[in-house]
Amino acid sequence: MKYILILAFSFLFSFQLSAQNKTEKKPKLVVGIVVDQMRYDYLTRFWERYGDDGFKRLIKNGYNFKNHHFNYVPTYTGPGHASVWTGTSPMNHGIIGNSWFNKFEDRFVYCAGDESVKSVGTSDDAGKMSPHRMKTTSVADQNRLFTQMKGKTIGVALKDRGSILPAGHTANAAYWFHGRNEGKWITSSFYMEELPQWVKEFNASDKAESYFKTWNTLYDIETYVESGDDINDFEGGFKGKSTASFPYDLDKLKKENGNYEIIKISPFGSDLTTDFAKAAIEGEELGQDEYTDFLTLSYSSTDYLGHNFGVNSKEVQDAYLRLDHNIADILEYLDEKVGQGNYTIFLTADHGAVDVPAYLQSVKIPGGYFNDVDFTEKLQDFVAEEFDEEGLIMNVSNGQVFFNYQILEEAGIEAENLEKTIAAYILKQEQMDKVITRSQLTSGSYTTGIRSLLQNGFNQRRSGDVIFVLNPATITYSRTGSTHGSGLTYDTHAPLIFYGAGVKQGSTTQRSEIPDIAPTVSALLGIAFPNGATGKPLFMMLDE
Repeated sequence: MKYILILAFSFLFSFQLSAQNKTEKKPKLVVGIVVDQMRYDYLTRFWERYGDDGFKRLIKNGYNFKNHHFNYVPTYTGPGHASVWTGTSPMNHGIIGNSWFNKFEDRFVYCAGDESVKSVGTSDDAGKMSPHRMKTTSVADQNRLFTQMKGKTIGVALKDRGSILPAGHTANAAYWFHGRNEGKWITSSFYMEELPQWVKEFNASDKAESYFKTWNTLYDIETYVESGDDINDFEGGFKGKSTASFPYDLDKLKKENGNYEIIKISPFGSDLTTDFAKAAIEGEELGQDEYTDFLTLSYSSTDYLGHNFGVNSKEVQDAYLRLDHNIADILEYLDEKVGQGNYTIFLTADHGAVDVPAYLQSVKIPGGYFNDVDFTEKLQDFVAEEFDEEGLIMNVSNGQVFFNYQILEEAGIEAENLEKTIAAYILKQEQMDKVITRSQLTSGSYTTGIRSLLQNGFNQRRSGDVIFVLNPATITYSRTGSTHGSGLTYDTHAPLIFYGAGVKQGSTTQRSEIPDIAPTVSALLGIAFPNGATGKPLFMMLDE
């Protein structure tokens, strides 16, 4: 009996130790994939057309958060990437737009722009970029700190902001694609003074140029029944081609469409990004030692395509069917180079997109277009007449009104009085849904609804004084193509899939939010949360 008990305790101890070791085993590489402008329903709408080795592999063997949302406004690329990786919203990380009006300098600033650094890999100013405007750390930063800078971080995206902001302040490198007449992957002196040899070799190859070819549908276009007609009135297209319809001869069209820039506005931009990401894994030897590395990978072409052709286009459908192949390619490469069970992936988006309002109108769904130039002129005239003072409004942009506080003070006008007057005027305008003021956002606390989203996107120092919200599916944009930025579900509902080491299989319809991603990765790695994190670890995936 005593012998049996000893065996039982021995077995139990071994089982617990094995479980503990399994839990504590960290991935050698974390790959965070952000698909620019990916709505959640692209997973479900095109599901039957996807292969088994891309999105389906992630979902069937990973954990799928089906009710995942952005918890702030505005839903743009810069704030999206920053929020995914910092675990907080613009309220704290400070990236309130792709660009925004800096009231202290009386000029617009770009979220990743930095005149204090130099371009590396090009003589163009396209490399004058850094994450210096992002006020908090990313989870990749925290991993660098935790490993005493031994774990690497490499950022890759066609867009500079899609590479720089996720990689954080301590990244070994962030690379982005400079198109135009060069077609090169570049970086900035924030990271290094010279491109590494593997990047030089990639740029010297014909990879980018090889994508100057004809873009036709991956499968028979007649089978693309999940999207609208190929020829319609709701798409932009390319200069030099009379219709926005397949096929597209990119080599023939490149001269009138920015040369290498045209690759970005095609699925071949995702192919090129995948090529470079694989080269980065090889060249930087990611996932090859005991310290966890990070690859922050953003697919930007899907956003360019959505803006050009719209979310219901055959072009967007084809882009996602091809992206499915890119995901499968990355997974196969990671299996080979890092090994199954040695890496963890998450895949999400930086925002969604609205159906083209002109299309919605054609099927009797409310939608419209807002002329911000006319609105600004009328607002300026109203305020000048109402207060008998010129220049009280410094700027109107990104759905925000900025006051000139110096003129307010000189004229003896109370800011709160101006807020209320402007808010009342704006709310009377056609196409306006809601208006909220700085005083309301700084003195109250909102936990639900659009006001909560506005508050989470409001940075006290950088944001404006009155914020207005347009009616649903009402945008400031051309009548062709889709855009984004609102707090409505077409912009906030994004995919989130975790896969690989430390991730159990399953799914949930419980609500999760974008700031939850970084704390979840931190919990999985056992490292500190990003220093401004407000999200929570997604326990349903992590807890046994």
